[in-house]
Amino acid sequence: MALQSMTGFARATGEFQETSIVWELRSVNGRGLDVRLRLPAGREAMEQAIRQAVQARFARGNVQATLSLSTAATALRPVINETLLAELAAQARRLQQEHGIEPPSADGLLALRGVIDIPEAAASAEEREALEAAIIGVLKEALDALADARSSEGDALGVLLGGNMDAIERLAKQAEADPSREPAAIRVRLAEQVTQLLGAANQFDEARLHAEAAFLATKADIREEIDRLFTHVASGRALLAAGGPAGRKLEFLAQEFNREANTLCSKSNASSVTAIGLELKAVVDQFREQVQNLE
Repeated sequence: MALQSMTGFARATGEFQETSIVWELRSVNGRGLDVRLRLPAGREAMEQAIRQAVQARFARGNVQATLSLSTAATALRPVINETLLAELAAQARRLQQEHGIEPPSADGLLALRGVIDIPEAAASAEEREALEAAIIGVLKEALDALADARSSEGDALGVLLGGNMDAIERLAKQAEADPSREPAAIRVRLAEQVTQLLGAANQFDEARLHAEAAFLATKADIREEIDRLFTHVASGRALLAAGGPAGRKLEFLAQEFNREANTLCSKSNASSVTAIGLELKAVVDQFREQVQNLE
């Protein structure tokens, strides 16, 4: 299963008898799946079926679904509110007689709200069910198109995240091979520090000082952090290869990467390792930002 982004747009159209059906779907990032509907008046009863169709396709993302329905003019029969029209005409005549106001034209009166209405043609229960089935059918086409759009962006994100995995692995290998981690280099550095300390305060116990220095050297070892970075990279690549809704798992993995990068920097006893740790933190931050776009 391919990776999917949570962002995308899709539009699908269809016809049922003389009714035109248009669905527009927009999807953006979200912690879970949030479906927001904009339906024509009178279609509220379809809300549950529409939500179920969206939930069957996507696991995460804020999805806005807009339905537009329009009926051909030949199928519409205007209805005039004769009572309201007569009342408005009477008021217009009174105003003309009392104030000399020019009387409105017929088209002016007909343009007033409530005077003329174009109701939907009466439909049988079977026709309503058939129309709703057609609406759901067009929705599924739009969902297919949205899934394709999200998959296309997901493929691009997969390439970027794979590049982040490669960079993290490269930096972990650099830290592993850094000369400052060689036992000989550690001994020389500690010997210099011990000599400086003993020269400043001869009352220090040299044996105790060497023991403390060995303890600090053990605390500064970054072997475990490097090993965990390699393990996390392998896990990340497996998640990317498996595809599907892997966004949450990759978000947790980003937290683990960040933890190891912070620990590596805090344990560093050489500027070269610190520089690697800082670059690692920058790559992990890029990884975390991109992962937030995945389903």
